[in-house]
Amino acid sequence: MQLPVLLSVVLIISGVWSLAVWPQFLRRVMKDPRARDEAGKATKFLTVHVVLVTVSMVLGAATAAIGIAALV
Repeated sequence: MQLPVLLSVVLIISGVWSLAVWPQFLRRVMKDPRARDEAGKATKFLTVHVVLVTVSMVLGAATAAIGIAALV
């Protein structure tokens, strides 16, 4: 893959940023009172946010991998 070094570095930084930020966000969501109902079951609020974080982290890992592959 042919990308300028600067663009490769931007992809790596972007991917690492996603992998660093989203887990912190999920921890806050899990502590939110809207995450569980009175019986302790996961609510749609939690489910939607878990899916959002999962997709974002997969895309972040892919972005970082593309950046690394472009550097190699």
